[in-house]
Amino acid sequence: MGPPGPEGAKAATGPGSQRLYVYNGGFLTQGRVRRILELAGYDIRLGKPGAGDLVGVWGQSPTSPRGEAVAEWTDSPLLRVEDAFLRSVLPGREGAPPLGLTLDRRGVHFDPATVSDLETLLSEEPLDDTALLDRARAGIARMKAGHLSKYSGCEPALPVPEPGYVLLIDQTRGDASVRASRATPDTFREMLFLAQEENPGARILIKSHPETAAGHRPGYFGPADATDRITLIDAPVSPWALLEGAVAVYTVSSQMGFEAILSGHRPVVLGQPFYIGWGLSDDRTPLDRRQRRLTRPQLFAAAMILYPTWYDVFRDRLCSFEEALTQFEAETRAWREDRAGWVATGMRLWKRAPLQRVFGQAQRVIFDDRAPVARAGATGRRLMVWAGKTTKALDAAGAVHVEDGLIRSRGLGADLIAPLSLVLDDLGIYYDPTRESRLERLIAAAEALPQDARARAEALVRRILRDHLTKYNLGGAALPQGLPAGRRILVPGQVEDDASIRLGADEVRTNRALLEATRKANPAAVILYKPHPDVEAGLRPGAVPDAAAFADAVLERTDPVAALEAVSEVWTITSTLGFEALLRGKRVVCLGTPFYAGWGLAEDRAAPLPRRVARPDIVALAHAVLIAYPRYHDPVTGRACPPEVVLDRLAMGDIPAPGRFNRALAKLQGAFASMPWLWR
Repeated sequence: MGPPGPEGAKAATGPGSQRLYVYNGGFLTQGRVRRILELAGYDIRLGKPGAGDLVGVWGQSPTSPRGEAVAEWTDSPLLRVEDAFLRSVLPGREGAPPLGLTLDRRGVHFDPATVSDLETLLSEEPLDDTALLDRARAGIARMKAGHLSKYSGCEPALPVPEPGYVLLIDQTRGDASVRASRATPDTFREMLFLAQEENPGARILIKSHPETAAGHRPGYFGPADATDRITLIDAPVSPWALLEGAVAVYTVSSQMGFEAILSGHRPVVLGQPFYIGWGLSDDRTPLDRRQRRLTRPQLFAAAMILYPTWYDVFRDRLCSFEEALTQFEAETRAWREDRAGWVATGMRLWKRAPLQRVFGQAQRVIFDDRAPVARAGATGRRLMVWAGKTTKALDAAGAVHVEDGLIRSRGLGADLIAPLSLVLDDLGIYYDPTRESRLERLIAAAEALPQDARARAEALVRRILRDHLTKYNLGGAALPQGLPAGRRILVPGQVEDDASIRLGADEVRTNRALLEATRKANPAAVILYKPHPDVEAGLRPGAVPDAAAFADAVLERTDPVAALEAVSEVWTITSTLGFEALLRGKRVVCLGTPFYAGWGLAEDRAAPLPRRVARPDIVALAHAVLIAYPRYHDPVTGRACPPEVVLDRLAMGDIPAPGRFNRALAKLQGAFASMPWLWR
């Protein structure tokens, strides 16, 4: 997730905190803002500041003159607070808290009347550190690939007009950055005139501000400005997609002008925002004091990495830009996938509350087992089905398949433990090799992972190995004493009616047959058989009463990590323990076709899959399986989160216990283990 935190980040308030006197109720009522300031070392107070105290104001908001007057009266320095340049999925007027803040003691970044801390960074900081600039390049690439902007509530799949247009960026009336640039409605009219005059015959697209499109604040352009040549765009299309198709970009002072620079444009800028004057824009109102020439990564490094104060909501601490971006990616993905709402079918009763928590943040999930296709069509919602319950009719209707992820929980699904990760697959499902899955495409694409994504996957795998994490994290007994020495092979048992066996097994389809085949191929090896936990609990079929006839030891209720560490190879049909063995550098022999087979990483004994032609390494496979494919849910904050947060929770045991209803139902399920159709 990047470096551990921003350089020089201060601890939470304490004896060394600096008193910050405020005169805007938002500093007291907006919990996220207050907490970031506390963590940055400020003790928020009311009253009259004394010697050494600061006065805090929100940018140049209508309430800022109060604080400015007190600061002048008491000769106290000002701290101007603003949202950071990645703010939230939805605008603040819809109640979304900020991802980070800018804390500026010199001025405010959008006001050219003062030299802000950001301008000082841009004009005086060397910005020549190779590691810093590599981080900046990676950050630009991630923002572009993820279609992330200050407000990322856009739909990348929405179509944009054919390329070749001139893009104008509208702003909200009365915005402080417009006032600070001394711009007026006439400035926006001038921008439209210039765009037409300087690009004769070109189509003109005007991008409305998200707050204007949502009805919160008017912009400077409206439907009356549309002509056969001029089109207003108020749909939530991706700003990056719009920028990609533009031949020229015009703005007054919008942050989207900064993003235009990052996307390769040299925007025409009529105002004086922070990004003009560095040789990267066509400045129609230049600032003579800005004479330095910067590269795009240098501009990004100062504005996104060095200047803001970013907040980690999951660990309640300040964090690096990369950690904030990773958090933002998870939140944005969840909103985009869930914003239209879901109709869910094929979900057992006990699963519905966890699914509601994960997929019902934007709109509550509707569960319908009677007429889900019709319900989805009538409500305009997407359709989801538990992967093992799908039908041809549901697939024909475009149902998205849902299944547990590969870092699932601390406890079994059969014990009604809610998952910490789930996958949505619009093509198939990862355990079904009979058709292509979304995971297969992600694995194939992972051959070309950028270096920062590889580094993240490597760090994730190191964490998994260091903290002895697996899919279920059950722990278990230590290895039996006196195991024979020699070449040891682990044979993990599976649930024999599991979908991965039904769909992914070849000739060997039972645990007994797997043991027999392993012994036949390895007569001199030490074979350790580990029954599946659900089978050991008597909840699912797959017991092998005569396992000792083939195995040198049966590892009953044994910690799977201890078992993996004790062997040099794993023989399996389709068990996920084979994937966990690959992460640990073990040889893996597959007699079936699990999701990790066919890529050149395991030794495949089943019929080959011709469509799996890519050859990713284990890092690329891990990125696809553990980062790109699943969605993770933090049980503490109730938010969509990156996988690193779930690893933290599992390693620290910070997982809320299941409710009394689930515990009681799990016990009842155990009593009816021989009748699984009642609870599965």
